[in-house]
Amino acid sequence: MNELFSRLANQTARQAGRASTFMVSIAIVLVWAVSGPFFHWSDTWQLVINTGTTIITFLMVFLIQNTQNRDTQALHLKIDELIRVTVDARNSMMTLEDATERELDVVKAELQNHCGEDTPALVVTEKPKRRAKAPVPAPTLRTSRPRA
Repeated sequence: MNELFSRLANQTARQAGRASTFMVSIAIVLVWAVSGPFFHWSDTWQLVINTGTTIITFLMVFLIQNTQNRDTQALHLKIDELIRVTVDARNSMMTLEDATERELDVVKAELQNHCGEDTPALVVTEKPKRRAKAPVPAPTLRTSRPRA
């Protein structure tokens, strides 16, 4: 069941992101809007578009979440591989997505301290002094015509 959902979600996400799908959606809304006078702007006519958009929105929430989960997992795996093959990297970083907020705060503080120790040149303690610019002369305004 999970395999079927993943394949269906992939195909639907691919199709939903195309310009042609957007154009079909616009066409459906236009046909619905133009058909209003034929149905005398009835409650049923309004209910059709409301129900359709509600169902599509409800289903798209799960589709978007599935796509986001897959993308995030793939990104984590790629970063984990980079950590694994980097000599000076800490392998404990590979499981940070399972850490609590407090554990993440501790790791963040450690990294900030480590960064500060290794790269003191990057820490700006005072603003650099700017060179003074030469004053720009103000334009002169003529209030009267030049004499001939």
